[in-house]
Amino acid sequence: MADSGARRLRGLLRHTERSYSAGHDRPLGGYLAAMAGFATFTAAWTTAVRLRGRPLPERPEPWDVVLTSVATFRLSRLLSKASVTSPLRAPFTRYVGPQGPAELHEEAQPEQGRHTVGELATCPFCMSVWVASALTAGRLLWPRATRTAMGTLTALAGADALQLAYGALLDRTTGD
Repeated sequence: MADSGARRLRGLLRHTERSYSAGHDRPLGGYLAAMAGFATFTAAWTTAVRLRGRPLPERPEPWDVVLTSVATFRLSRLLSKASVTSPLRAPFTRYVGPQGPAELHEEAQPEQGRHTVGELATCPFCMSVWVASALTAGRLLWPRATRTAMGTLTALAGADALQLAYGALLDRTTGD
């Protein structure tokens, strides 16, 4: 009985994936697994916050929102685009070429199971959901250490902006 229900559910999911994808490779099963992983991750840190008895703030402080935003931006790009973190992405991606200063363009490997992780690993927008959640958890569980790390990431983002501005100024003044 349960076996036939599971077969019907798998058939329905395959049919839904085929009709949704319109002939394109859209790994809905992988996306479902990623969403389940994110829900599990979020439930785990939420439970840890509750068990520690840490009170939630009434509302986020504006400075914390700014700090978290900039730190999320920088860490997401570091994880998803930086040359130095490419070994972390390599099992799930293929190198295509350089893409901006110290960044790479990579594509997700097409194999089942690797494609979804490869998309997540190369997309700073996708990665930022996980990073923002992790930084939020860190702020609630280990506020001083997390704020210190976020301050470092924010300083790195500022330094990157200054490096790019300096390079642009140099190009403009020297005519290169």
